[in-house]
Amino acid sequence: MSASDQQVLVNKRLLQGANMPAAGAKILEHTQEAVHQALRKLGYPDEVYELLKEPIRVLTVRIPVKMDDGHVEVFTGYRAQHNDAIGPTKGGIRFHPDVTLEEVKALSIWMSLKCGIFNLPYGGAKGGIVCDPRKMSLGEQERLARGYVRAVSQIVGPTKDIPAPDVYTNAQIMAWMYDEYSRIREYDSPGFITGKPVVLGGSKGRERATALGVCIAAREAVRQLGRELKDCRVLIQGFGNVGSNVASILHDMGVKVVGVSDAGGGLYDERGLDIPRLLEQRDSFGMVTPHFRDVMPNEQFLLQPCDVLIPAALENQITADNAEQIQASVLVEAANGPTTPEADTILERRGVLVVPDVLANAGGVTVSYFEWVQNLQGWYWTEEEVNRRLEAWMVQSLQTIFHTAKTYHVGLRLAAYMVGIRPFAEAMRWRGWV
Repeated sequence: MSASDQQVLVNKRLLQGANMPAAGAKILEHTQEAVHQALRKLGYPDEVYELLKEPIRVLTVRIPVKMDDGHVEVFTGYRAQHNDAIGPTKGGIRFHPDVTLEEVKALSIWMSLKCGIFNLPYGGAKGGIVCDPRKMSLGEQERLARGYVRAVSQIVGPTKDIPAPDVYTNAQIMAWMYDEYSRIREYDSPGFITGKPVVLGGSKGRERATALGVCIAAREAVRQLGRELKDCRVLIQGFGNVGSNVASILHDMGVKVVGVSDAGGGLYDERGLDIPRLLEQRDSFGMVTPHFRDVMPNEQFLLQPCDVLIPAALENQITADNAEQIQASVLVEAANGPTTPEADTILERRGVLVVPDVLANAGGVTVSYFEWVQNLQGWYWTEEEVNRRLEAWMVQSLQTIFHTAKTYHVGLRLAAYMVGIRPFAEAMRWRGWV
């Protein structure tokens, strides 16, 4: 099979295998159940849950875009703002063919939890557009990005709701959105959006922030078991922006990465992979397997021998069907929602230490907060300063979650939800909402 044929097959798998609307509804249901459990454990009444179980504000928009061949295509977009009791909402915008309203709602709740865990003065938000950017030209993507900003411009802004990159969006998309918002408002407003290019007010260190946070979380989790990360074998599912940067950072730390995967399958070598070579071969969508013949099916890849497993792909990758066979002793969720509740129960019974997504992958929103602060002050930090601050915040938050788990005799996921949701319950109480 040629490389081009392999790419066609991969794109088909992505479209067929990604989560469908029913899966999005399931993710929202699971998130709501976890929030309810956390609030009950903390002793809050049901009316607090009733206000926090759904976003306080949701906007659905239709975006007309003139395509390169001259015809007009209409895209559906969403923006969910979970809770603004603490401050403006914050969250990414994803371009993906399987974006659903339910998924966007769930992700906005997760963003609130991340902000609460890290004591950020934000509520959670999330946005998405149902599209396949892999089949769109740069010009079409730009017109779509600008159209989305025009559609949601009344509910976003540096003191209302601050967007950021997410799945299949990047600094270029953010730059177009920033420019469009500035045109609408007729003044320059870098604090409107984060994840921008550095030359437009972006923060140094932002591109690798999520990955760096994941690596710090993995290091601290392994230490809880009396080991050091440099002595562990690491398996990384997903080779997009987060997964590839995790691999790069771990390689620089001297950690043995024994496996990486993308939508086409996995590469595994118990002696350790040549990460710099793989990074050179990776395309803009995180694909590297088309260059290799011996590619392992993704279902088999997750079950390979390792000490630390880092899922950095899509939701619902670790399920009741494979959790019993996972060989890792530590699982660090770089992706959002990679582990189903059923799998979570199995892993906990087996003694696998799971660092949940709302804790492990919050480096991105933390450095986005740093970027927003720098934009408001007009004072910009070095990359070393950004990374130093991120590490301090990550370690402190991890210690808080570990302490909460021990105090309440609960798993790390429930402990993270308890720590993350408490600030919103308290802020709503002080405001007199409940």
